[in-house]
Amino acid sequence: MSDAGYDHAAVERRWQAAWDDADVYRTSDDVENPTYVLGMYPYPSGKLHMGHVRNYTITDAYARYRRMSGDEVLHPMGWDAFGLPAENAAKERDTNPRDWTVDCIDTMRDQMSAMGFGYDWDRELATCNPEYYQWNQWLFTRFHEEDLVERRDAEVNWCPECETVLADEQVEGDDELCWRCDTPVETRELEQWFLKITEYADELLEDIDDLEGWPNSVRQMQRNWIGRQYGAEVDFDISGHGDVTAFTTRLDTIHGATFFALAPDHPISEQVAEDDEDVRHFIEHEADPEGDEPNGVATDLTATNPATGEEIPVYVADFVLSDVGTGALMAVPGHDERDHAFAEKMGEAIVPVVAPEPAEGEEPESPDVSEAAFTDDGVLVNSGEYDGTASAAARERLTEDIDSAEEATQYQLRDWGISRQRYWGTPIPVVHCHDDCGAVMVPEEDLPVELPEFINTTGNPLDAAEEWKQTTCPACGGEATRETDTMDTFVDSSWYFLRYVSPDLEDAPFDRERANDWMPVDQYVGGIEHAVMHLLYSRFFTKVLADHEGLEHREPFTNLLAQGMVQLEGEKMSKSVGNTVSPQRIVEEYGADTARLFMMQAAQPERDFDWSEEGVRSTNAFLGRLKEMVETYVDESPTGEDDAVASYVDAEIDATVALASAEYDDLTFNRALRETQDLTRTLRQYADYTEPHAETYERGLSAVVRLLAPVAPHLAEELYETLGHDEFVVDAPWPTATVDRDYVQKRRRLVTNTREDVRDIIDVAGIDDPQTIEVVIAPDWKYDALEIAIESDAPNLIGELMQESHIREQGDAAADYGQDLQAEREALEVTLGPAEEYDALEAAAWLLEREFEADVAVVTAEEVDDSVLKNAAPGRPAIEIEE
Repeated sequence: MSDAGYDHAAVERRWQAAWDDADVYRTSDDVENPTYVLGMYPYPSGKLHMGHVRNYTITDAYARYRRMSGDEVLHPMGWDAFGLPAENAAKERDTNPRDWTVDCIDTMRDQMSAMGFGYDWDRELATCNPEYYQWNQWLFTRFHEEDLVERRDAEVNWCPECETVLADEQVEGDDELCWRCDTPVETRELEQWFLKITEYADELLEDIDDLEGWPNSVRQMQRNWIGRQYGAEVDFDISGHGDVTAFTTRLDTIHGATFFALAPDHPISEQVAEDDEDVRHFIEHEADPEGDEPNGVATDLTATNPATGEEIPVYVADFVLSDVGTGALMAVPGHDERDHAFAEKMGEAIVPVVAPEPAEGEEPESPDVSEAAFTDDGVLVNSGEYDGTASAAARERLTEDIDSAEEATQYQLRDWGISRQRYWGTPIPVVHCHDDCGAVMVPEEDLPVELPEFINTTGNPLDAAEEWKQTTCPACGGEATRETDTMDTFVDSSWYFLRYVSPDLEDAPFDRERANDWMPVDQYVGGIEHAVMHLLYSRFFTKVLADHEGLEHREPFTNLLAQGMVQLEGEKMSKSVGNTVSPQRIVEEYGADTARLFMMQAAQPERDFDWSEEGVRSTNAFLGRLKEMVETYVDESPTGEDDAVASYVDAEIDATVALASAEYDDLTFNRALRETQDLTRTLRQYADYTEPHAETYERGLSAVVRLLAPVAPHLAEELYETLGHDEFVVDAPWPTATVDRDYVQKRRRLVTNTREDVRDIIDVAGIDDPQTIEVVIAPDWKYDALEIAIESDAPNLIGELMQESHIREQGDAAADYGQDLQAEREALEVTLGPAEEYDALEAAAWLLEREFEADVAVVTAEEVDDSVLKNAAPGRPAIEIEE
């Protein structure tokens, strides 16, 4: 029981049971107005943390809002249940990953239910269940049929601690650490399975422009990861080895190429290393592609520059990467910072061949590149017949003139290596025939290939599962061995959102018709850490399924929100730091509604915010006061008049509903909740000031309860019932108001500014006991003058105002006001008209009367003399106060 008398535990238990009994959150398969709301499903670590609570409160609140607005909402939950942490935990505890994972899922499901999250649990999935991962295997086979799967030797990232391959995205930081265990990652060459995502590189890149509901930062991260570059490929003749192709985006600088560089694992580098001890030592012991400085070693080779015919030295250099471009590059130190640093280190020439664009009629002047490279486009110098040619035009001419040069496009994106040497993942559905069949796909009728019993061993437990591993070849019937690699868990999450639409379907991964009805996901919420890997792979899968499985949509997520972190004293909550706050403790002490409401009102969802115990207590007290207000209204049945004060409160109810609804649409819950709390405060002030009009007061309380229902659903149900409603608030209609949002904001600004002006006058004048407060509306001509000033771009504003006879007739008053407008011209804002201002302030006069215990009068310009009117302006009425 809280100090405010709010027994959250009893309320939350009661309504969670009621929702379960009524099967409130079950979603029909056949819908007419579908809205798909989804939070990125969690890894079942065993306990919810505050990041989970924030993420899933966002999706739950939005799903509830859309449902109350009349949509049929799909809001499911599942578990990203495969992965190395469970396997490591099982090894440490001498259990098996399945039991560990299932226990964690059970715990987290209970915690989610305690938070009041409104999931359709009938659609729950766990990627470790054969009923799910058989479709990973089926999709792998379909991708293979469409030539989107390849097996080849590749240099891979290897974590010696986890004993598994890591994707590039799973290697973190300058120190190249494993994303799971922070062990330094090594490089190995292994035969791996790849999904050919590069086949979709162009579409993945170009369609980013259409993702208008995604954060710009995420879209840019995807563009950068795909990394498309337009340029040219050109051959350099390497002595004794023939032509070697280099890719460059700056063919206009080829006359400044003073050396040539090869990647350490380029075939020519490896051949040279056989006879050159220095090169071999560099490749084996010194090359560091992630080093702070470019490093390399000279060879005895030369390369012939195809533009100049000159022979230039060849280096093996660690800043050249075999999987970027062609693994070979022409180095132009005058116009590339990295090449410049290397040339300085090795004593190679640095020649400028591009100069800044000269002024008209002047000759280009070679830049000084002794200290730094000139990297901009310009005009060519020191380039023979191309001197004076602009960079872009020179690139075109050189591509035409050099025999080996061809336009080319390169990508940073590489095919997706999905092989993992571990147990707890989807078995790759391939067998390796001992005879001549090679790698053979497991037939569809034999899927799923289920995991065998877990063997607690070092390395990959599937290698130790001899009975499971030995099988027969589906093609020839001979002896064969199962593939012991499992799939990267990002395969699981690349299509799970499709499985939710038909989780029990037995003959396909998803029901095509239902998927086409529900997809794409209308609102997706998750952490920024998945901005590249998960989202890019999901987009890739969706496009493949659109091409080959009849999916009508080529993008999976219409709107994306990347929620911020929950921090404590400025630091991200983390077990390793020891600054976590337990959601379970907060629920037990203050209630789920308090935790949810505090999180949603603390900051916009995209922003980080600091956890505050004081803020939690304040939120809990607010809910207790609201409960007391509703119960008092029901017990006392007020019989106040439908007067000007009630009219003001009615207008505030409409304003709050209009503004809060717009904020819910934008997922700016903190602003919607601020509006709701302000209305609650107004209702409390109303009840303190006078006996409220029952219909107005009940309407206000009902609006507050429904506006809070998406975020604080348990108490909202309790109070909605207290107000006499038989239906669940989750099924109640969202409150509506037909008011102009712009008008509402102007009216509120007027009232707020007027109240602040009264306070300032009383404070500055030292008035202890004001008896009367007179609020004077400005004369009509000032509103006309303001409108002219806002619309005018004339340099002499006063002159333009004086062209209007009714303004000119005001004489010195018009001139003075015109000077004021001229001085504030950039900050002028449209206000309400004089009649609207009068009505708004007349309705709000009770707020001043209540605050200052004084008589308040709102008067028009016609009722006062000119000495008062000179201080009255549109939006800032004159104020006269008497003691």
